[in-house]
Amino acid sequence: MTSAGLQLLAFALALSGVSGVLMATLLPNWKVHVDAGSSIITAIVQLQGLWMDCTWHSTGMFSCTLKYSVLALPTHVQAARAAMVLACVLSAVGICTSTIGMKCTRLGVDRETKGYACFAGGVCFLSAGVSGLIPTVWYTKEIIANFVDVTVPESNKHEPGGAVYIGFISAMLLFISGMIFCTSCIKENSEAWLHPSKQQHISITQPEDHSAYSLKDYV
Repeated sequence: MTSAGLQLLAFALALSGVSGVLMATLLPNWKVHVDAGSSIITAIVQLQGLWMDCTWHSTGMFSCTLKYSVLALPTHVQAARAAMVLACVLSAVGICTSTIGMKCTRLGVDRETKGYACFAGGVCFLSAGVSGLIPTVWYTKEIIANFVDVTVPESNKHEPGGAVYIGFISAMLLFISGMIFCTSCIKENSEAWLHPSKQQHISITQPEDHSAYSLKDYV
């Protein structure tokens, strides 16, 4: 019962992590630059994401431009794109696999298959968490390094946006969920995986003993 409760908790964390990773991948505010201007009327907020750049004016105008060229992007942006998409795919596969392997589901598979499916889902969540942590940490490092560089003009300096924080927290949720799934499945099925079943030995030896006694009585 405790294992089933832990798996439900891990599945809830995984659902939150999947939603957060997908949201962080699509949001345009990975880094933010606020230009106050000479007055509040001329204030401009520049948002840069993985797929588009947006500009918000204090007058209420909001415009976005898609990033069509992949080769023109910096290396950390290209890597962040690939890693976040990979995290989304792995987490989606982990949701499907862990649903089959959870103890509270009944999908017509035996106990051993459910154990393997549960462990595979945990591995997918762990991989998705690592894949989501790498771009968020790398992206933040590039933003901070650019911000503290005195040779960079103030107009080109940015701060980490909300998408970076959402991506980091979501990746941590996926990683924790994967750890819970893997540990619960290993603890639940360690004896079945490492030691052969005693019932098979009993079923094999019992007919031999019975035949030996029957032959002795017959003689």
